[in-house]
Amino acid sequence: MPQTVARKAGRPADPGLGDRRREEILEAAARLFARNGYSGTDTQVLADALQVGKGTLYRYFRNKEALFLAAVDRVMRKMRQAIDAAIDGIDEPLERIARAVRAYLEFFAANPDFVELLVQERAQFKDRKKPTYFEYREAGLARWQALYRSMMGQGRIRKMPVERITDVFGDLVYGTMVTNYFTGQRKSPEEQARNILDIVYHGILSDEERNKRRPV
Repeated sequence: MPQTVARKAGRPADPGLGDRRREEILEAAARLFARNGYSGTDTQVLADALQVGKGTLYRYFRNKEALFLAAVDRVMRKMRQAIDAAIDGIDEPLERIARAVRAYLEFFAANPDFVELLVQERAQFKDRKKPTYFEYREAGLARWQALYRSMMGQGRIRKMPVERITDVFGDLVYGTMVTNYFTGQRKSPEEQARNILDIVYHGILSDEERNKRRPV
């Protein structure tokens, strides 16, 4: 009677390997694109740095454009994660806003290469309907607008279109981030956040002057 030979079990598949490899590629690609620019980046150099074949890159990303745009998307995912972590468990609305502003500025101060990728995307892909940054910004508006509506209902902030608030806040932090990148970080993210919040929360007018004027 023939004997049955048991097959040797192979190493179990690692379900997270693909995701980890993808993140490794994007992290290295972000540094390379930031340093050399989109046009000056050779994917072979990236493959060599990762010690993989060039075909491995194209297994995850169909071409250099897809790789670059995925790296930009990763910037925004990581920014959102940083803000979410900063406001997790914070119920007080004004403190949530303050922590979000600080987390945003701290994130980009710690990752200037990420700002460079956002700038390159706008310069290199002008035919895109909307840059990745603003896609994410619009996608995240609803929760903040709901927060402002809630505070209006509680009488904590004056009534106005919530879009006006999110536009002003969004432009302030975005402008600060870009200015920091092009002119250097003149103040700490903490101080910049404090200044933004002070002006937004309290304005520049004295109580006496404010009482003379109607809200615009």
